[in-house]
Amino acid sequence: MRPRSLGEVVGQDHLIGPDGILRKALAGGMLPSMILWGPPGVGKTTLARLIAQELKRPFHTLSAVSSGVKDVREVIEQAGGGGLFARSAVLFIDEIHRFSKAQQDSLLGAVEKGTITLIGATTENPSFEVIGALLSRCQVYVLEPLGADDLITLVKRAMAEDAELKERRIVLQETGALLRASGGDARRLLNTFELSVKAAGADEAVIIDALVHQVAKTTARYDKQGEQHYDIVSAFIKSLRGSDPNAAVYWLARMVEGGEDPLFIARRMVILASEDIGNANPNALLMATTAMQAVQMIGWPEGRIILSQCAIYLACSPKSNASYMAIGAAQAEVKRSGDLPVPLHLRNAPTKLMKDLSYGRDYRYSHEGEGNFIDQEFLPEDLAGTVLYHPGMNTKEQEHAELIARIWKGKYRPDG
Repeated sequence: MRPRSLGEVVGQDHLIGPDGILRKALAGGMLPSMILWGPPGVGKTTLARLIAQELKRPFHTLSAVSSGVKDVREVIEQAGGGGLFARSAVLFIDEIHRFSKAQQDSLLGAVEKGTITLIGATTENPSFEVIGALLSRCQVYVLEPLGADDLITLVKRAMAEDAELKERRIVLQETGALLRASGGDARRLLNTFELSVKAAGADEAVIIDALVHQVAKTTARYDKQGEQHYDIVSAFIKSLRGSDPNAAVYWLARMVEGGEDPLFIARRMVILASEDIGNANPNALLMATTAMQAVQMIGWPEGRIILSQCAIYLACSPKSNASYMAIGAAQAEVKRSGDLPVPLHLRNAPTKLMKDLSYGRDYRYSHEGEGNFIDQEFLPEDLAGTVLYHPGMNTKEQEHAELIARIWKGKYRPDG
C-alpha cells in the first residue's frame, strides 16, 4: 500500500499539497538537503523515495541502526564517482538521530559540495540529535501525525486495492477504536485493520470497536528517552501549575502507561511544590516529599494511586512562585554586586584576634527583643533596603507581607 507517486500520498498537505513548500520546490527542480522530522508511520521514507523519483535522481539509502562511517563514505564515493547525476544523487538516512557525531561529521563535506543531497529521517527533535554543522546545511520539515480523515482514506484504499482485502466483503461499521489504535501511524493502522479483518473470520467482515479491541492493545506512544518524554512531562507540570487536576491526571496517566519511572514523576512534583506553590501552601512540599517516599516504599502498580493523590492536591493548591523568584533575584544581585563584605556585627568571632577586630561586637540577639525582634541591618551596607522577596497574593504570603511591613516599618518597600 506504499504510495507510488506524490499524488497518492495521504496527509502532509503543508509540504506536498498544491501550495506545499516541498511541492513548489520540486516544481522548480530544486531539492535542498533536508531533515524530515515526524512520528513513526507518517511517510518519511516514502516521501524521500518519491522526491528522488519525481526529480529522476539516483537514490541511495542507509539505516543509521546498521551503518557506520565506512558505509557512509562508500555511498558518498559511489554517488560522486562521476556521470551525469554525480552531484545530484539523493542519500536517504533513516533514523539519522542514531548516528554518532563522527558519523554525522562524515556527511558534512559531501553535503557542502553538493556531491549528495541528504534526506535524513528522524522521530527525535533534530535540534537535540543532529549536530549544528549538519543542521545548518539542511532544511527541517516537520511531518504531522495523520488525521482521522487521512486514516479512513487509507483504510478504504486498502479495502479497494490490497490483493487480499479486496477479495473480502468488509463492512466498516465502527472506526473509533481503529483510529485510536493507530495513533496517527499508517503502518499501525493497516496492520491493525488487517488483523481485525482476519479475526472476523466470516466471509463478511464487520469491523466494530469491540473486534478491534480484541486484536489490538491501544498503547499511548511514549519514548522515555525521546521528545515525547519531555513534551508530556512538560504538559503535566504546566497542568499542575495551571491548577487543572483533570489535565494533570491525564498526563500522569500517559506517563504511567508509557512506563515512565515513578520516581522521576515524584521528583518533578517535589520541585513544583516549591517552585510553583511554595509558601502559599507549605504543606505542598511535605505532601510531595512524602508521596515520593511512599512510592519508594509501596512500589508499583499501587504507587500510581499515590502519584495521583499528590498531583490532584498540587493542582488544587494555591500557587506562588515568590520563593523561586526571590532566589533568582538574589543570585542576580550577587552576580551584579560581587563579593560584598559581611557587616562586622554579623561576623563570627571564635578567636581573640577577631574579637579585637570588632567581629560581632554590635550584634544584638534577636530573641532578647520584644516579639523576638530587634531592628538591625542584616544585608551588606551597599544593599540596605534591597527587596528580593515579593510575597504572592495569597493568604499565607500576605501574612508574610504584613509581618515584614509591621516589624521593618516600611524599610522593605516592594516598589523601593
